[in-house]
Amino acid sequence: MATKIKSVFYCQSCGYESAKWMGQCPGCREWNSFVEETVKPSVTGKRSKKTSIGIAGSTSDNKPCKLSEISLGEEDRYDTHIGELNRVLGGGLVRGSLILVGGDPGIGKSTLLLQVARLLSKDKRKVLYISGEESLQQIKLRANRIGEFSDDMNLLCETDLETIEEIIKRHEPDVVIIDSIQTMFNENVSSAPGSVSQVRESTGVLMRIGKQLGISVFIVGHVTKDGTVAGPRVLEHMVDTVLYFEGDRHASYRILRAVKNRFGSTNEIGVFEMRQEGLCEVDNPSEFMLEGKPENASGSVVTCSVEGTRPILIEIQALVSRTNFNFPRRQANGTDYNRVNLLMAVLEKRVGLELSSYDAYINLAGGMKLIEPALDLAMCLAIVSSFLNKPVPDDYLAFGEVGLSGEVRSVNMADVRISEAARLGYKTCIVPKAVESKVKSSFPDMKVIGVSSVQEAVNFIR
Repeated sequence: MATKIKSVFYCQSCGYESAKWMGQCPGCREWNSFVEETVKPSVTGKRSKKTSIGIAGSTSDNKPCKLSEISLGEEDRYDTHIGELNRVLGGGLVRGSLILVGGDPGIGKSTLLLQVARLLSKDKRKVLYISGEESLQQIKLRANRIGEFSDDMNLLCETDLETIEEIIKRHEPDVVIIDSIQTMFNENVSSAPGSVSQVRESTGVLMRIGKQLGISVFIVGHVTKDGTVAGPRVLEHMVDTVLYFEGDRHASYRILRAVKNRFGSTNEIGVFEMRQEGLCEVDNPSEFMLEGKPENASGSVVTCSVEGTRPILIEIQALVSRTNFNFPRRQANGTDYNRVNLLMAVLEKRVGLELSSYDAYINLAGGMKLIEPALDLAMCLAIVSSFLNKPVPDDYLAFGEVGLSGEVRSVNMADVRISEAARLGYKTCIVPKAVESKVKSSFPDMKVIGVSSVQEAVNFIR
């Protein structure tokens, strides 16, 4: 009996599946994003008995085993020799893991992975770099800029997934890098490369190869105009780790953020600086982010955010000026726009500031993107400082969550935040009243001021 072929419509933005074409996607609300793809139903049959290989390299004959019988060795993680990347990955590269790296074009995805390939190959790890977008000569030009490579790294320009699978099984590398997944082509899928079906099926094949042979696989994913990885949302569910590059590609720094990690903490970040020789680690991101901070300027307040386990000092800038329009303009760069509107409403209601006829612009200096509630108090102080045109002292630091009643709530890891502030020379910290007694004795050289409401905090700069 001939296999029946049917057509299915997929959204190119989010991967929503529909039996008919629709003008607007119900999932992501994008217009004219549906494309038609033919789908062949899989043929069910008797499965052959075969042995699979797990992440740690131990064989399994499809029998359940006890958790106590599973052993983990030191070889389960590779040291990438890039400290910031090891931090984001949770301590190193896990053997047999599938890692998705996304980011805007030109932000440094290929450069970072080529540096990883160089360092791992120098550590006697067999690395296979597969490119579907660049020629071998183009990769060689970028490699000459990065440094010297060992013979344990091999390059391949190929897009046919069947050929790639045969080469991987023949060479058995420790690490495989796919640049990018949107260029891979699976002959069993009739749609064009980069389509939803191709991306999903190609990732499934690479996941199976990596898990069976214990190979760590990096795949580069293109992003859409809103910053998400192009292709189906299920792609992020299939992989073990999702890493996103953030930051302006025209700026010198890059932020590598883990939004999913099955082998470590999420929301960890790594800070890099783009130089002529590639991406270099930033050992002290707090000092790096505060470079160029103006002195005795109104609307500038320093706060401390905790990303994963790392405290980072960041400067919050606010500019409040009388509006020339019927409706005041509000703009937020690096933080939640709706959160800024909420805090301004609290200041107007609980502190008595007439902000309804003023424009307000909030900026996180350095281009960082943070939505942690601990930044609320510093944002309020920056807005009040700009409104009153009174600068906050340069050695002041503030953090705390602000509620709708104007209260200042406690935040986690307060001692870590104050310790980072003391290390960089700050003398006064405005903190929630609930954590004042816990941290005051631990930092005798730091003046810790506990406030229970945003009104109390504003009184220090009025």
